[in-house]
Amino acid sequence: MAAASPQPMILRVVEPDQARKLKLSSRPASVDALINIIKEQLEIDLDFNLLYEDPDFDGKLTSLADIEELPQKAVVHISLSQDSSSSSSVCLLSDVSSPERLSRWPPGSFPVPTFAFDVELKLRDGNAEYEKNNTHLKLTRDLKHDILEKLASTMYGYKAYPSDKEIAMAAEALVAKHPCLKEAGSETGWNGWKNSIKFKMGNYRNKMRRAGCQEVTVNAGKRSRSNPENEPSRSNIKRPKRAEVNFLPNFPQGKDLSSLEQLRQTIVEEVKKTEKNLPLIRKMMETTFPLRRQNIVMSCPPVNELMDLWPALKIESELYAEFQRLLNQNLPNTFYAELDRHLPRLMTLFRQKASKTGKTADALAEILKFHDEQEIHDIHTKRSTVLQALPLYLREDVSGFFRTCTDESDEPELDNVEVGLLTVISDHDTSPVHYHPVRISVVIESNALVSFPRLGDAFLVIFGLIYALHLSYPKALTNTFEFTQKILLGLESGKLSPRLQTLKNDLMM
Repeated sequence: MAAASPQPMILRVVEPDQARKLKLSSRPASVDALINIIKEQLEIDLDFNLLYEDPDFDGKLTSLADIEELPQKAVVHISLSQDSSSSSSVCLLSDVSSPERLSRWPPGSFPVPTFAFDVELKLRDGNAEYEKNNTHLKLTRDLKHDILEKLASTMYGYKAYPSDKEIAMAAEALVAKHPCLKEAGSETGWNGWKNSIKFKMGNYRNKMRRAGCQEVTVNAGKRSRSNPENEPSRSNIKRPKRAEVNFLPNFPQGKDLSSLEQLRQTIVEEVKKTEKNLPLIRKMMETTFPLRRQNIVMSCPPVNELMDLWPALKIESELYAEFQRLLNQNLPNTFYAELDRHLPRLMTLFRQKASKTGKTADALAEILKFHDEQEIHDIHTKRSTVLQALPLYLREDVSGFFRTCTDESDEPELDNVEVGLLTVISDHDTSPVHYHPVRISVVIESNALVSFPRLGDAFLVIFGLIYALHLSYPKALTNTFEFTQKILLGLESGKLSPRLQTLKNDLMM
């Protein structure tokens, strides 16, 4: 009898920041062999264990100990080992930890977690009884505690300080999934749950504060009965401004202030080199991320001092990596994909506005006329036109943000420029949009930090630096920057000013 031919396997490999498909011609001989295959084919340079979604337990995660337990078509999750480390020979980087949070607050309805087995049984029976007789579940104190504790833990996994709206979303989702928990006589059916969750989140933050979690410990020591002279508990709270996920993480395991400071000094020396070791800089910047956030959030030094301490933030690729650490989002890929998607509709809206009368219409008409006169309409030309016209369309004053000077004259005074772009042009260039400038410099706190040849790249870097350095948006261009954040990048997109809401609605038409 002929031997059975090997059966191929299809795996979905779930990593902390992405999921990838992997096809195998046959089942590996062991779990260790599978781990080696995943490391090689997916280029993963860390030690890890494997969990798989077990069909015997409705897809719940189970440690993979026997390769024969794995279905032919399976979902496996990578679980980093406690001692996982880079295989790099650089001893300084033997314990590079990932950011603490791997997900932002989910869009749409809140994903209610799976509760403990006994809680799920009670809720299942309660839901069945509610559907049959419209009878609400009688909550015991312990049952409500278990539900709230799990909800608080899940919500904290997204952010330490959820907004009132986000807490309401969680309460509404809880009751929608488990209707037996609806509150009799309540207009919404979940207002009481909202208040309970809000209170529980405060208790959970205290619990995490006692455990030494930095992002809530930083707000300890406020006014209390024993410390009546301290500042009020609600004043100067240090929390994410704009959907940051890893706002103030703890130091990596095995690292302290002294060892991270040594790494910081090594980064400074490496950046000074003509031939920079960019992979080494990336790994050191990853390890020192918590120290950098402490510098920025807790000490709040001037920007020029920060850039002296962390000069790698002037490297474009490293700035984008910092944004990824903060928000778990690829800044250039998302920004350009969404901007390019909206380019045709934005140009249409600008032309409609330019056809009318008034200062805004005249300024837009001048930009669009110059755009139409260009011989080449490549993607960079279109991006520059839209980025120059957008704040005008939103009726914002661009005079303080967009500065120009000629390459044959002294650069203008930048003493009063908190955040802006300085475009250096040739002496004969009088166009309203500069498609081929000498350079465009990013200016923060009156210092020109880095320069780029195109407006799109310069704008993106100044946006990234505002996040990385925990700065405020320029007041005159608040709508433009919030358009970038909330509409293009989808970060806290539920809170829009009336002007931006109108623009968003127009873009969807």
